[in-house]
Amino acid sequence: MKVYLKIKRILLCVGLMLCVFDIKSINMEVYTALADMEELLETETVLISNLEGFIKVQQQKLDYLQNKLKEYQREHSDATVDRSSYISNPINAYLLTKRLTTDWRQVENLMTHDVGIDFLNNITNYRSILKFPSDEDLNGAAVALMRLQDTYQLDTSSVARGELNGIQYSTEMSSDDCFELGRQSYVNQDYYHTVLWMNEAMTRLLDEPRNQTQAFTRADILEYLAFSTYKQGNVESALTMTNELLHLIPNHDRATGNKVFYEKEIAKFKAEKRVKGDDGSDDTPLSDLPIQKTDPTVFDYSERKAYEMLCRGELKQSPSDLRPLRCRYVTNNVPFLKIGPLKLEEAFLAPYIVIYHDAIFDNEIELVKKMARPRFRRATVQNSITGELETANYRISKSSWLKTDEDPVIAKIVQRTADMTGLDMETAEELQVVNYGIGGHYEPHFDFARREEVRAFEGLNAGNRIATVLFYMSDVEQGGATVFTTIRIALWPKKGSAAFWYNLHKSGEGDFRTRHAACPVLTGSKWVSNKWIHEKNQEFRRSCALEPDHGEFAI
Repeated sequence: MKVYLKIKRILLCVGLMLCVFDIKSINMEVYTALADMEELLETETVLISNLEGFIKVQQQKLDYLQNKLKEYQREHSDATVDRSSYISNPINAYLLTKRLTTDWRQVENLMTHDVGIDFLNNITNYRSILKFPSDEDLNGAAVALMRLQDTYQLDTSSVARGELNGIQYSTEMSSDDCFELGRQSYVNQDYYHTVLWMNEAMTRLLDEPRNQTQAFTRADILEYLAFSTYKQGNVESALTMTNELLHLIPNHDRATGNKVFYEKEIAKFKAEKRVKGDDGSDDTPLSDLPIQKTDPTVFDYSERKAYEMLCRGELKQSPSDLRPLRCRYVTNNVPFLKIGPLKLEEAFLAPYIVIYHDAIFDNEIELVKKMARPRFRRATVQNSITGELETANYRISKSSWLKTDEDPVIAKIVQRTADMTGLDMETAEELQVVNYGIGGHYEPHFDFARREEVRAFEGLNAGNRIATVLFYMSDVEQGGATVFTTIRIALWPKKGSAAFWYNLHKSGEGDFRTRHAACPVLTGSKWVSNKWIHEKNQEFRRSCALEPDHGEFAI
């Protein structure tokens, strides 16, 4: 929430100081990675300094003009007591002439001169140096807040008070902040959240002291609420709000037209509600047509429900599920590991998912972050039809790729990955480093390519993704779990640990049980890196089988 408010403040500050500055031309997508968001603090510091300077010189200008006004009023008051006597004094006549010539010319020049132009020019100069958010960033941040609200079932009033999932933070939202969230939802045609946040804006507007600089009015809120309520199917409530709006502004053009439209819709609904039957009073029956089934690989309602429950920690493994799971030290027949064995924790047996603890160390994490930051780009997904990489709203993060031979530390991490998995890294993809943004998430997906995705991994010539290793490079205060929606388990980020699982059965067929997702980050910053390992060169490291290996428990 703080990040959303910071974007909003920066956009407002720049808008106030430099209306001609086209913010949209700088689309950095800063909301997609919290690492980029940190730089906005520097931007805000510069803007605050410039705004303070701008206000200071403007205040000095106003103070001078205020003193001149008082001087003019005083002389004018004396003159009007006895005009003839005043003008007959040659000194007074001279001073009056002077006030209306050179004195007034000086005042007029100051009135027309923009004393804050230097500060406005500063903003233009900083445009190429500092990171500025765009209107798209503000919208993205607002959408992220809505995602968090839905996923973690956050009460609107609690969020506005600065309370996230029962934890109170210092930031509280004003009526203006709530109004802007509602407006952004309206722009996205998200009328459900528009109603929630416009109602909160109304509540806070009525409770707050009257603000002369308020950018919106009660009538503005009612207009958004009425139409959004209508779009949700409640025409009668929409009409009630429109009538209330017309009571405030009787000649409101849109409200006048909407009132007529809503009244016709209500009359039409009442006419259609009853079907002529034997007694003339039967209600119109609800449709009994079956709901069309969607592609099972698509994020459908039942999976979304499971996904959100897993993210909230409401779906947990039973004692009988946990009983066969074990923790142990392993060497995987690697001589070096006999000195320092790996710490393995089983998370699930079929498919076999394990967690390695102390798999990556703090100094390695800091180096990886340092190398990744300058290369961050918006994370992409592969279009299953075209094979092209593209951005998607269901994956909000930024990522970069690090080659094994770039640094000895990267090579060491890759070698450790080979030791953990027993797989060859020659055909594995580069180490991908990811930082999630505001409400950053990645909805349920497969790491492997399905049969119909014939253009997946085109050019690699290394086969399908046989396995995934996911390193957690930060703890996350709230949210950010990796959840498997089919088998109903959640892995919670723990700095230094790594998750490992096979994406393919021994037969080479995709294991659909490995469908997983990254839950939205509620508070904190989530850093991960992953190594996707491909089939080529694994022939003697993981033997193939003709039948799917649903009972496979061993790595």
